[in-house]
Amino acid sequence: MCTDNMAGQKCPEKLECARNTFWFSWFCVVFIISTVHLPNVSAQSESRVVTVADANWTLILEGEWMLKFYAPWCPACQHIQADWEALAKESENLGISVGKVDVTQQPGLSGRFLVTTLPTIFHAKDGSFRRYMSSRTIEDIQAYVVQKKWEAVEPLPGWKSPSSVLMSGMAGLFRLSVWIRQIHTYLTDTLGIPSWGSYVIFAIITLFMGLVLGLMLVLIADCICPSRPKRNEDKPALYAKDEGSEDEADDTVTEEKRMSDLDNESERVSGEESTEEEGGAVTEVAAGSTEEPQTEAPAEGSVRKRKPQGPNSPEGT
Repeated sequence: MCTDNMAGQKCPEKLECARNTFWFSWFCVVFIISTVHLPNVSAQSESRVVTVADANWTLILEGEWMLKFYAPWCPACQHIQADWEALAKESENLGISVGKVDVTQQPGLSGRFLVTTLPTIFHAKDGSFRRYMSSRTIEDIQAYVVQKKWEAVEPLPGWKSPSSVLMSGMAGLFRLSVWIRQIHTYLTDTLGIPSWGSYVIFAIITLFMGLVLGLMLVLIADCICPSRPKRNEDKPALYAKDEGSEDEADDTVTEEKRMSDLDNESERVSGEESTEEEGGAVTEVAAGSTEEPQTEAPAEGSVRKRKPQGPNSPEGT
């Protein structure tokens, strides 16, 4: 039986027992922790689904891909999660890559692909994208890839392709909308500003940005198409004036010529009229001279007849 000595030293057997108990407890703790976390680590390491983000989305432009857009809160997305993981495990046999995009974390990609419903699945083949509209079971998706049913589906047009300039701008707008919503939440929730105050702030910022952009456009226009110097503007004016004087001179000459023609015509017409008037006057004079003897003859006869009738006439006396 183990007892303590006078110096207060403990029995070696008790020290060994305490040491064993400590190591046993530590082993149990490590075992429990590893039991809890190892399944999750193994599940993550076994997942073959590629997480696609704004930083690496260009990977899907090469090779053949099946890409799923989802949200963690979407029940339909959760329903096909197991089938999507199973499809990823068969990806090597199918010769494809399987990816996923969380729209709550990657709003830019959702705007780039114009995702409006969840879940949305796209098939990509060397940069050509087609939207998958068939059943979402693993069997139908495998048949879609193996039997190349995607060849019968019309690909997205060039302007709607995720790599186009238009869709890049759309991705920027989606990111901007999320950024504005976060700022609005910060102003209303964190700082306690009312909603109308947040709207007023955004309106002022919008007006200010519009003024700045307008000023930048004016400066760019002046740099590209500068205004002409004043001295250069005088020369065209003089040339225009000379051209105008020449045109006026030509018009004056034409007008004078036309007036002289009119004068000549009027003189000719007046000469003809005067000639006609003189001819008429001569005719009237001739007619008058022939009529005068006829009128004088009766007058003389009447005088002759009246003379004998007078009582004091010389013939009677």
